[in-house]
Amino acid sequence: MTPLRVAVMGCADIAARRVLPAIARSDQVELVAVASRDAAKAEATARPYGCRPVHGYRRLLEDPEVEAVYLPLPCALHADWVEASLLAGKHVLAEKPLTPEPERTAALFALAHERGLALMENIMFLHHPLHATVSGLVAQGFIGEPRSFRAEFTVPRRPAGDIRYQSALGGGALLDTGVYPLRAAIQLLGAELTTVAATLVRGPGFEVDTGGAAVLRTPEGVIVQLAFGLDHGYRSAYELAGTHGRISVDQAFTPPADHEPVLRLEQRSGTEERRSPAHDQVASTLAAFARAAAAGRSPDAHLSMRLAALLHDVREHAGGPS
Repeated sequence: MTPLRVAVMGCADIAARRVLPAIARSDQVELVAVASRDAAKAEATARPYGCRPVHGYRRLLEDPEVEAVYLPLPCALHADWVEASLLAGKHVLAEKPLTPEPERTAALFALAHERGLALMENIMFLHHPLHATVSGLVAQGFIGEPRSFRAEFTVPRRPAGDIRYQSALGGGALLDTGVYPLRAAIQLLGAELTTVAATLVRGPGFEVDTGGAAVLRTPEGVIVQLAFGLDHGYRSAYELAGTHGRISVDQAFTPPADHEPVLRLEQRSGTEERRSPAHDQVASTLAAFARAAAAGRSPDAHLSMRLAALLHDVREHAGGPS
């Protein structure tokens, strides 16, 4: 397959630290340009990869060489620039969440479908085989019937001025770290979750929610407990308990490419630890995006739309950060 010619719209930390190096290593995508509103920043980011710097996002979309756009902009800018990219005929890989608005998210997927383009939400842990292993163990009855799910993703405080703490840019713990446990619940328990209760907390001196928790349930009565935060000790884990045992996973959401995750399986007969092979989930995400672009279809659009609906529901139940 001819490599998909990708340009990066914005020089966010996630792009520079993880995605740009992965694109450079890939034989399925090719980096052709990096755009920024700051010409010097575009030049500095593009130089190590030998690609073209572009001053301004509109100029990037006018480039006929660009087939697809990776969009790591702040959340508040996603909808407008995803729409502009699709209207320019580009496939789009956008950072999570695609948007926190169910109607706008659905409209963007409808536009992509109408134009035969791929639109994909970048939630990289979904492309790690560890989670398929967990689903397989549950399906085989290793823990009996699921009864509860707990997931947590919290990270330490970032420097002052970080975009995650800016309300105008769509910052806050729910949209930054809350996406991970919520999307894990959808992946492992299905999309028909309903929100029972939620709370969001704004730490002193912050203008956005810096932590929160939510309780949801499945139609079958499985209880889902989620926690997330931006001013906490690091935690990235989930646990699925059933009538006969439980499965727990650490380093669930952002494992390095060389990390071998450990899955802990507890049953009546004892506890077993299974080490999974190291896997580069960033490379797998890019490969999935290249396949989606070749097919001209958006993978898991219905799950991204459900995620947007649940993010909205969690915020509504919480009544905004307190």
